Amino acid sequence: MNPLSLQAAILPPSAGWGWIVQGYALFRRQPLAMIFWSTTTSFLINLGSAIPILGQILLVSLTPLLTFLTLCACRQLSLGQRMLPGLWLRPLQTAGVTGTLLRLGFAYLGCTFLAAVVAILPFLPQLLDAIGNQAQPDYEALAGVMTRPMIVFGGFYVLLSALFWHAPALMGWHRLPLRRALFYSMVACWRNKWAIVLYVASWAAVFFGLHQVLDMLAATGLSTTVLIWLSLIMDILITALLYCSFYPIYATIFRDSVS
Repeated sequence: MNPLSLQAAILPPSAGWGWIVQGYALFRRQPLAMIFWSTTTSFLINLGSAIPILGQILLVSLTPLLTFLTLCACRQLSLGQRMLPGLWLRPLQTAGVTGTLLRLGFAYLGCTFLAAVVAILPFLPQLLDAIGNQAQPDYEALAGVMTRPMIVFGGFYVLLSALFWHAPALMGWHRLPLRRALFYSMVACWRNKWAIVLYVASWAAVFFGLHQVLDMLAATGLSTTVLIWLSLIMDILITALLYCSFYPIYATIFRDSVS
């Protein structure tokens, strides 16, 4: 499809809930495949988190690539095709796709780092005072000082999320250059901001509600081991459903216009 003909549809706020419903329908087509992908990505996230600095850098850099693989898998499911283990990495065999998505990942990493620096700089003196010269910093004071930088970074991260939300699909499927993909993504998110707000709020309510259920089960005296396993299973299932809801967002806003 010609990039110049790409148009982001304007959807009603109710589309936010509709994306979750459509994602659930995709999940039902092949739940084991999406549970496998959810487990795999959770393992990668935990592995990256266990490696100081380098692990976090790799995770952020690979986020667009993993997002694109998720979108490709969900598109296959929407077409009624089975996702066998050997098919997950097939989209990366297309010429130029891997390099394109890695460049996008490095751009995402750079923007995230820049946002963190800009959020911290105005509060740097207070942070240094809270850390002090002692071997053991005052963690309570440090947590209090970190509140405002985290709020500022959260605002920047909302902007970054809009910029990069659709960029993996636009660059991977439509071969848009980086700047144009970021622009199209921002426009698409702005046009559908209320649907996205409802989408995010709905998922937040689901996560909060399920963890409240776990807290109530803990209050009944259920063993810690059982609670840990329930939490793990719940997180894998919810993450799989969340991944499945990514594709309907693209498919409805850009009318599934893969060239």
